Amino acid sequence: MTTLSRKTVLVTALLTTAAFPAAAEPVFNRIATFPVASNLPEGKDKLSATSAEIITATDDGMTLIYSDSPLGAIGFVDISDAKAPKAGGALMMDGEPTSVTSAAGKALVAVNTSESKAKPSGRLAIVDVATKKIESTCDLGGQPDSIALNKDKTLGAIAIENERDEEVNDGKIPQMPAGELAVFQVKNGTVDCSSIKHVTLTGLAGIAPEDPEPEFVSFNDQNEIALTLQENNEIVIIDAATATVKTHFSAGSVDLAGIDTKRDGALKFTGELKGTPREPDAVKWLDNNRLVVANEGDYQGGSRGFTIFDKTGKVLYESGASFERAVANIGHYPDKRSSAKGVEPEGLEVATIGGQKYIFLLAERASVVGVYRDTGAEPELVQILPSGVSPEGAVAVPSRNLLATANEADLGEDGGPRSHVMLYELAEGEAAYPQIVAAEKDSNPVGFAALSGLAAVPEKSGQLFAVSDSVLGMQPTIYTIDATRKPAVITETLTVKRDGQPAQKLDIEGVAVDEKGWFWLASEGNTEKLVPHALYHVNPKGEIKEEISLPKELAANEIRYGFEGVTIVGSGDDATLWMAVQREWKDDEKGFVKLVSYNPKSKEWGAVRYPLDKSEAGWIGLSEISAHGDSVYIIERDNLVGDAARLKKLYKVAISDLKPAKLGGELPVVKKIEAHDFLPELKTATNGYVLDKLEGFVFDASGKAYAVTDNDGVDDSSGETLFFQVNLVGTN
Repeated sequence: MTTLSRKTVLVTALLTTAAFPAAAEPVFNRIATFPVASNLPEGKDKLSATSAEIITATDDGMTLIYSDSPLGAIGFVDISDAKAPKAGGALMMDGEPTSVTSAAGKALVAVNTSESKAKPSGRLAIVDVATKKIESTCDLGGQPDSIALNKDKTLGAIAIENERDEEVNDGKIPQMPAGELAVFQVKNGTVDCSSIKHVTLTGLAGIAPEDPEPEFVSFNDQNEIALTLQENNEIVIIDAATATVKTHFSAGSVDLAGIDTKRDGALKFTGELKGTPREPDAVKWLDNNRLVVANEGDYQGGSRGFTIFDKTGKVLYESGASFERAVANIGHYPDKRSSAKGVEPEGLEVATIGGQKYIFLLAERASVVGVYRDTGAEPELVQILPSGVSPEGAVAVPSRNLLATANEADLGEDGGPRSHVMLYELAEGEAAYPQIVAAEKDSNPVGFAALSGLAAVPEKSGQLFAVSDSVLGMQPTIYTIDATRKPAVITETLTVKRDGQPAQKLDIEGVAVDEKGWFWLASEGNTEKLVPHALYHVNPKGEIKEEISLPKELAANEIRYGFEGVTIVGSGDDATLWMAVQREWKDDEKGFVKLVSYNPKSKEWGAVRYPLDKSEAGWIGLSEISAHGDSVYIIERDNLVGDAARLKKLYKVAISDLKPAKLGGELPVVKKIEAHDFLPELKTATNGYVLDKLEGFVFDASGKAYAVTDNDGVDDSSGETLFFQVNLVGTN
């Protein structure tokens, strides 16, 4: 087993006190989650795609307004009680809203009305927030993207992107027509269309100078506009009063080291990329001389971090890979994006809250918000906040110590999380997230993903084992967790090996420890991917010493949803493995699944039947089994998320009731007793949406109970991992 160094443990200690503050300091915590589908107009299919993208707040800080491109609307959220946001409805915009801001009771909405990428068009719509009616519109002469106002809300600017068509010439630029910047005057939230001035941006960038692709705009207090040309990798400074370009400079490139560059089912932060163009998306001024950009990349670059420039183009700070590596430490690194642009920092907000200026960095692919303290020099990472899937925009409400994020991904059609607006508050207390982190090894992140089963370390209170599932197909891992720390810390990792190499064709969903300290692993099969359903006996070095295939009575009736959890009942020659089968197999009566037994000494298989609860939607299945005292404890859950989730429970079955019958015959039905309902904890642990995959449960050596969720490797998931102690009555 790979033991992390003392230095690494100290690094983690610093991580938990610096990046995740102590109770004495004010911290940001999520206080509410608003599902955007709640704003769907009456009569709309509730599974209609929605997407909160760019978000703003009214001057009084009581209403949030977001753009919703798929719906073709802007949405309103009443946050007069920030901990209980209410649906304010949606206003259809007769086009695609790309961005929104607000002033004096009005919403200023940039709307794309393009016939095609080659024939772009758009307009600026002025909406009365109280009546939710469009009062006036201005033609923009092209396809808009970002919109921003100056501090006193007398001047505005819109990036007219006229975006490229990625289906034409492999998406290469130039593609006409060229983009530009629109600058206009604002009075009491209303725009005089005749005041619109168009700023020509051609001939500035070193990349496709004839085709500028404006992305994001921001004002400083001197009415200077910072504008990113993302595909052109250029930043332009414009004087808003005269609508003229003052200066411009290349965003440049970054040499990255200590990153994961291969999409290979393994977390290895040892790669490098040389000369990666920054290609910034969002830009925000920190003061009148400094600006910060999020280096998402959209064309040929994306440097995975953020950069602070002065307005002459001098680099004052470059984050390099540091943000992405910090994200990996909390389990939010998306390995499937390794060969692309990693975590993709995209959105930004800068605000002074509680007397401190913060930079909020949104990582689209990691679904987190990095919170940095602006020190005037090197910014300090103070927290990483969980967000919804694919955070796109953010707005601070400093007068109320609030931050809101707009999370664009809507996976409802596939049964996944919906688009959400999430609210955070700066207040005294403890950071609720992360609940588990991984210590570094040799100054490199270890990371983790998809924790799918738990087991107790024998005779060590608060020490647990966890396993990764098929997400890490080239790095199947057994983790050692120190649950006595807050957050819990992964202190050791053990790669499961076959013939000296990381074992392939595994989907580890359960782990148990036998009397000699060896591991039993339950692997869930998938015939289509040639992954067998099997049990594996693994020594303390991680070497597979025995593989036990299913007997023909089980193999003939298997489906993809197999073993989810393994535990040991009894000792010596009577020690028996019990595995929970997740869903009904071909020979099972609907509403019943098997608990399968295997005795390693006698090689005998058997099973009993377990009755599932009923569900009106989705499916019900098992995801863990753990023996303790005179019972086995079983997680039974639906596969639903968010407001749709109904069943996330722990049941217990008396060991005396586990009387396995021979396979292929009539199986006895066990009696189950509810031991715990997890839904309240899943709703309030971090005030996010309810996660579907509660996958691990165990009692430690002293009888304390713990549970963990599987984050699916941040694939169609927010990446959030909940790890928490479960208070059960009468189990010790």
